[in-house]
Amino acid sequence: MTDTDRIRTDDAPSTDNPYSQGVRAGDTLYVSGYGPVDPETGDAVEGDIEAQTDRVLDNIAAVVDEAGGDGLADVVKVTVYLTDLDDYERVNEAYGERFDEIPPARVCVEVSRLPEDVRVELDAVAYLG
Repeated sequence: MTDTDRIRTDDAPSTDNPYSQGVRAGDTLYVSGYGPVDPETGDAVEGDIEAQTDRVLDNIAAVVDEAGGDGLADVVKVTVYLTDLDDYERVNEAYGERFDEIPPARVCVEVSRLPEDVRVELDAVAYLG
């Protein structure tokens, strides 16, 4: 059995819900889904979908950093959840600006609703080897 560590940082949102911000299993880090929530206020950020996508990516990067990684550079897989696929291209633009020339594998799905009625949520897998 692989050793696992729960990852916790004040630089990403946390709740009283029963899940970890991230779980490291060997060299693999599984980052929980995040919406565009400011970790200092606990509130969803105002602004357009691009600003919200940036906040989500900041949250994911903070968990990767806390686990000993190099932020988004170590992310190898992302799932994007959108409440409206009409936001797809705009999310793609904001997302693309944050990743190097070799972006992670990705899935994007439209969902009927997200917690706090946010428009976008992402989860991620990072390789910390």
